Amino acid sequence: MQYFQAVQQGKQRAGKSQMKMFEVAGFGMLTLTTKKINGDFQPVGEEEFTAIISSPDGNIVIIVDKDGFTKAQSKAIKKEDAQVIFEKLRESGIPEYAKKDIQIWSETRPTIQNEISE
Repeated sequence: MQYFQAVQQGKQRAGKSQMKMFEVAGFGMLTLTTKKINGDFQPVGEEEFTAIISSPDGNIVIIVDKDGFTKAQSKAIKKEDAQVIFEKLRESGIPEYAKKDIQIWSETRPTIQNEISE
């Protein structure tokens, strides 16, 4: 797939995830629209999973595809607020991302939702 095509298709998919995040959290930022796998650009996947990651400014609730590429995120918030948004996304039918790492921008970050709820 050509890069431009991947961006266009990925933008539509990530935009849907952004709107779901906005509905639940009151804020939703678009993150990645493409991913590079085996040297080929591809749009982010249609599937949706949710997780929580940490940042220097707080916790961020994310929606990722099956490969862990982030499509949408909340703003950085307190862990209690992140847990509430995470649970609302789960209740809306978005399953938890079960793997340990996600890809956001050019970084790999560990998921922490299970640490928060303990």
